[in-house]
Amino acid sequence: MNPCRLGVNAFQTSVQVVAHHLARRCTSSLPAAPLSRRCVSLWPAAQRQTQPPRGGHGRNTAAWPALLSAPRPALPRRLGIRTIIAGQAVITHYVDLPPDYADEKGLPFAKHDLKPAEVVAVFGPRLSTTAANKLLRILHGRRVAGTLEDPSLRINTIAFTKEDQRIALEYLRRTVPVDEIANAGLRAEDELAALEGDGPVKSQPTEILPEYRNKVKLYKDADALPKKDSVYGPSALDAIRARNQAKWEAELRRREEEKKKREEEERHGQAGPLQVAGKPQTRQLSAKMQEYIVRGQSDLKEPPEMKKWQRLLPSAAFVVVVGGLCLACAEFYTPPKRADRLWPDVPPAAATVGTLILANLLGWGLWKIPPMWRFLNQYFILVAATPRVPTMVSAAFSHQKFFHLVQNMAILWLFGVRLHDDVGRGTFLATYLASGAVGALGTLTWAVMRNRMEVASLGASGAVYGISAAYLWLHRFDGIRVFGLPPPPSEGFQGLTFLGLAVGLNVGAMFTASRLTVDITSHLVGMGVGILAGRLVEERKKTTAQQKGFIRQEVAVVKPTVATKG
Repeated sequence: MNPCRLGVNAFQTSVQVVAHHLARRCTSSLPAAPLSRRCVSLWPAAQRQTQPPRGGHGRNTAAWPALLSAPRPALPRRLGIRTIIAGQAVITHYVDLPPDYADEKGLPFAKHDLKPAEVVAVFGPRLSTTAANKLLRILHGRRVAGTLEDPSLRINTIAFTKEDQRIALEYLRRTVPVDEIANAGLRAEDELAALEGDGPVKSQPTEILPEYRNKVKLYKDADALPKKDSVYGPSALDAIRARNQAKWEAELRRREEEKKKREEEERHGQAGPLQVAGKPQTRQLSAKMQEYIVRGQSDLKEPPEMKKWQRLLPSAAFVVVVGGLCLACAEFYTPPKRADRLWPDVPPAAATVGTLILANLLGWGLWKIPPMWRFLNQYFILVAATPRVPTMVSAAFSHQKFFHLVQNMAILWLFGVRLHDDVGRGTFLATYLASGAVGALGTLTWAVMRNRMEVASLGASGAVYGISAAYLWLHRFDGIRVFGLPPPPSEGFQGLTFLGLAVGLNVGAMFTASRLTVDITSHLVGMGVGILAGRLVEERKKTTAQQKGFIRQEVAVVKPTVATKG
């Protein structure tokens, strides 16, 4: 006798199939041995080779239909009969989805659930009959509800492997035709309608995360869940949380009230006790001051229609005239005698540079007088949209900010008195005026060529850079110390070093935000005019030296002749 080895495998589906077949009288297809017919190992070879490995670790789904195709024992009529009334209805359309549908329950996929033999034929021996039918019902429900791709519902099928889910889905698609795309589209329309408030969603999947809230009502709201009081009573953390929440709400209300009061005070030009520390108080302008502001502004809505040469030609002609006068001043100016000077006890360099500083200080002071704003806006500031000829020179004596004035005047004094001592008053004044005028013309040309009609410029920066560049060029190979540095025995830095540093700083500023507030073009053009002035001074000194040497040679030749005659 060959006994059957059941053990743990008796709980598997394959054993259920065997028991289902052998519990009753077998047909002639099975061996007739009285004992061996109850053992799978004594079945015919064609059937035994289709048996899957024990333990369910392997699956041969292609061979199992052969086992099922064998003649099955006759079942008692009282156990196998199911009427249509007792069967389950199969739903395949989204519109027929019942209102009590839940994802964990699913929908019937056939009139009858799969029997153990059918489960083995589809899934193999791994899944039990109950688990297989549950998986099929869940997946069929998702096909009808249009939630096959919903990741939030995976918790209901997490106990099944991906392979089992794939096999189940293929089986359902092969045996139960369902238009999954149409059902998913209808569900999307219902969800969109629910989001817009037009209607509810048909299906109500399982409430997995009660705290997850949305308008589609896929999950229950936390507020809708019954609140259960803790058996331990209120905790200390709950009390702290409540106090902090109350404090934060009170702080938000206080900030909102302060904001409203501050806006009200600023609107009426008053600063009350809620004024922010460090913030300048707003002041209501008088009617007269508002009138000066309106009068000082231009009434033009847009720049006048002019060609580029029409904007540049008058100013360029004026600068040419100024340049000629500067050359004449440098060439023919004769300094007065000490007795004829206005301040005979003041050095000429200090007097000249000091006068220029006073003129710039006067220009800054005029900007503090409101009735002068209209005049200054027209004739003491360069505007690319409406260029005026006098601004080529007058802008070099105009400053609106005190720091801008101090910065320019400090550099003018530092290099101006030294250049004045080297070249004299005529050449110094010619360099200052020419650098400022040509620098302003360079700014105007740049703005017009680039259609930057909003550009406006004022200040003595171009003239000051011209004075500094002229001095550094004349002393380009001389050692210069700044505040005694570098100390001896070093001779200091050459003038070319400082000149190159100034050029580099301005060129580098073109690639920063400073290009929007600093007139870099005027600086560079002014330096170019200063270098040219320094070069002309060197040529004139060289010519003067050669003329003096030629006169001395003539005198040296004539003197011996006079001595011989004597």
